[in-house]
Amino acid sequence: MASSPVLHTVSGDGIGERFEYSGWVYHLGVNKIGREYCHFRFLSIRGKYLEMYKRDPHDNLGTKPIRRGVIGHTLLVEELGRRKVNHGDVYPLRFYNRLNEAKKGEIACATAGDARKWMEAFDHAKQVVEYELSKGASERNKLSMEDEFDLEGHRHRVRHYAHGLKKLIRIGQGPEMLVRKASGMSGNGVETYYDADSGDTVEAHEWRCVRTVNGVRIFEDAASSTNGKGVLVKAVGVVDASADTVFEIVLNPDRHRRYEWDSLTGDLELVDSLNGHYDVVYGTFDPRYLTWWQSKRDFVFSRQWFRGQDGTYTILQFPSVHKNRPPRYGYERTKLNPSTWEMSDLSTSSSVNSARCLVTQTLEINPKGWSKWRNKNCPKFEKTVPYALLSQVSGLKEYIGANPALASVFSTTIVHSNSSDLIGSNSEFEGAEGAEEFYDATDDSSSDDDNNENDNKVEVNKDMETKVRNISAKKTSAHESSVLDTLVPPINLDSDEYHGTMRRAKDELDKNCWSSPDGSGFMIRGKTYLKDSMKVKGGEPLLKLVAVDWFKVEDCASKVALHPKSLVQSDAGKKLPFIFVINLEVPARPNYSLVLYYAADRPVINNSLLGKFIDGTDMYRDSRFKLIPSIVEGYWMVKRAVRTKSCILGKAVTCTYLRQDNFLEIDVDIGSSSVARSVISLVLGYVTSIVVDLAIVIEAKEEAELPEFILGTVRLNRVQLDTAVDLDE
Repeated sequence: MASSPVLHTVSGDGIGERFEYSGWVYHLGVNKIGREYCHFRFLSIRGKYLEMYKRDPHDNLGTKPIRRGVIGHTLLVEELGRRKVNHGDVYPLRFYNRLNEAKKGEIACATAGDARKWMEAFDHAKQVVEYELSKGASERNKLSMEDEFDLEGHRHRVRHYAHGLKKLIRIGQGPEMLVRKASGMSGNGVETYYDADSGDTVEAHEWRCVRTVNGVRIFEDAASSTNGKGVLVKAVGVVDASADTVFEIVLNPDRHRRYEWDSLTGDLELVDSLNGHYDVVYGTFDPRYLTWWQSKRDFVFSRQWFRGQDGTYTILQFPSVHKNRPPRYGYERTKLNPSTWEMSDLSTSSSVNSARCLVTQTLEINPKGWSKWRNKNCPKFEKTVPYALLSQVSGLKEYIGANPALASVFSTTIVHSNSSDLIGSNSEFEGAEGAEEFYDATDDSSSDDDNNENDNKVEVNKDMETKVRNISAKKTSAHESSVLDTLVPPINLDSDEYHGTMRRAKDELDKNCWSSPDGSGFMIRGKTYLKDSMKVKGGEPLLKLVAVDWFKVEDCASKVALHPKSLVQSDAGKKLPFIFVINLEVPARPNYSLVLYYAADRPVINNSLLGKFIDGTDMYRDSRFKLIPSIVEGYWMVKRAVRTKSCILGKAVTCTYLRQDNFLEIDVDIGSSSVARSVISLVLGYVTSIVVDLAIVIEAKEEAELPEFILGTVRLNRVQLDTAVDLDE
C-alpha cells in the first residue's frame, strides 16, 4: 500500500500553510550492545514537528509515537547515495545537529525519489521554524519553550500542534513493498516538476542538432568539432517517466532489466562500491552485434553520481582499472568513451498526471568517421561503440514506453482529510515509549528524514521553464542606493594596500591568479520573476573583490578573519566600511582554504536585503546564501559535474557565520557533504587546467527584493595547489 506524506493546509500561502508528510522508511543504526539493526518505521512531519511510529497511525487508530520532537533550525540532512542493506539497494539519509555532530543518525529510503522527497519535507519544516521566528520576540520565546528534540535525550510530553491540518502527502510504500517498489505520487493537480536543462550561467557550448534517430536528437558541440581533438556529442530525448525512475533504471546493473534497453553494457557486474556516490563496474559485450570480425571485449568503468538542488541527477562514467578485474582470457580489454547521464524533470500542466523528464547522454569521441556519418556518407559509424552508447537513450525511451507502469512508479499521492481524522492532533501523547525523545542514535527505534515544499510556493503549479531575457541587469544607482548608504562619500577601493597570498591576474592568459569578471555571464532573477520565472543577465558586482588568500591548513580553518594574516586585521582592512569574507574550506590532503575578501566602499544600509543578511539569523542566512558556479575553460566532464545551476550553500553544506566589527565571515565546510566532497575531488584533479567563475548572490524571495543583484564574483585561473601558503607559519 502506498504511504506517501499527506499535506494539510490551514490558511494563507507558502510557509504560512500547514502540511503533513508521512511514509515508511528504514531506520538504520547500532543498538546499545553494538548490534546493527534495520527497522521499518513510519514517519510523520507536521509543520515543524516530527513523529515516528511502529505502525501507520492513519490505519491503526490510537497508535502512539515512539519518538517525537521539534525539528530545529540546527538540523542538517545529508544524502549518502546508494547502499546495499539486507541484500537490497537503499538510499540512506544522515541527519545531525550542526552544533554537535555526535548527535546523528540514519534512515534509508527505498528509492532515490523517496530520499529526495524526504529531504524536501525536512527543509520545509525548517522553513516553518524560520517563518515563525521572523514574527518577532513573542514567537521566538514561544518556540524556545517548545520541546526541541534532543538527539540523545528524552522528552516527556508534546503539546498539541496538528490542529487545522487539511491535507496529507504520503511518501513511499508500506513495509511489504518498501524494497520491491518505489513511492507513488499522484493526483489532485499538485505538480513539482522543473525544467532543469537551462543553467544559471550563459552557455558556452554551441550545440547543433545533426541527426534525429528513433525520436532522439543527436547533437554535436560546434566548437569541439573544429578543434582537431575529440568531438563532444550528446543524445537527448524526452522520456515518459520521472527523473527518479530513469536514474534508478540507468544505475541498476541487473542484466535482465538492462537486456531490454541496453545493447552494449547489458552485462554489468558490480566490482566495488567506494561510497554511496561512487562505484566500479565490470562488463562484457560481444562485438558481433556491431561488427562480426572483432574479438569479444570486456571493460571496467567507474560511476559517480549525485543529485542537484534542482532535482537533476548526474552520472559520470570514466574508463577505469581495478585489481579484482584484470583482463579476462579470451577477451580484449577496451576503454569505453567517457560519458555522462543527466535526468531532469520537465514542467507539465496540472491537467497532465504523467511524469516526463529530459534525458541527456554526453560523450567525447574520436572525430574519425563522425563527420562522414553526420553528413550521411558513412554508415559504418552505426557499427561502432560510440554509436551504441548514443543509442542507449533511444533504448531507454522505448523500454519505458513499452512498460507504462514505470511512468507512475515514483508519483506522489495527496490524501485529503479532516483534522479530526489525524490521530492525536489535539491531544498529548503518553506512555513509556512515547515519553522518549524523537531520536536516539544508540536506541533501537527509528528515525526520519525530511521532505520539503519548494521555497517559493508561487512556482509550484505553473510552468517552470527558465525564460531568459536578452538584457543585462547592470548595477544601477537604485541598487546602490537601496543597499549602500549613498549619503556617505565612497572610499577608494583600488588601493595597493589590499593584499592576499594569491596574485591578481595581469591579463587573461595569466595563471595561478584571480580576477573579478562582471556578472554578465550569470543569470539571476529579474523584477518579474515571481510572476513569469524570468531571469536576466547579471551586472557589475555590488561589492569589490580586493584580495584572495590561498591557504594550506592541517585541519579545516574557521574564523580566518581573526587571524593576523587576514586582510581584515590589517590597517587597510580596518578602515573599510564593510568586508564580506567567504572562506571555502576545501577537503584534501592537505586541506586548503580559499578566502575571498569583498569590500563595500560605503556603509551597508541596515534595512536592505544585504543588511538583513549580515545581521540576520543563521537560519535566514542558510536559506539565502546562493553560489553560482561556472567552468569557463576545462575538461568537459568537470563542467558536467559542476554544472551551471545555482546552489543554496546553507542547504548543501555546513555554513558557520562570524559577525564582528566591520565584517561578516562565512565558513563553508565543503567536506560536510559527501556529494560536495566527490565533486571537489574531481575538480582538484584538473584544477591546474581549468578556469572557474563564481558569483555570490543573496536570493530574493519577495517582490520587494527583486530584481536580484550580483553581490560579488571571482575568476580562479589554473590554480596551483602547491602554491598555497601555510596559514600557521
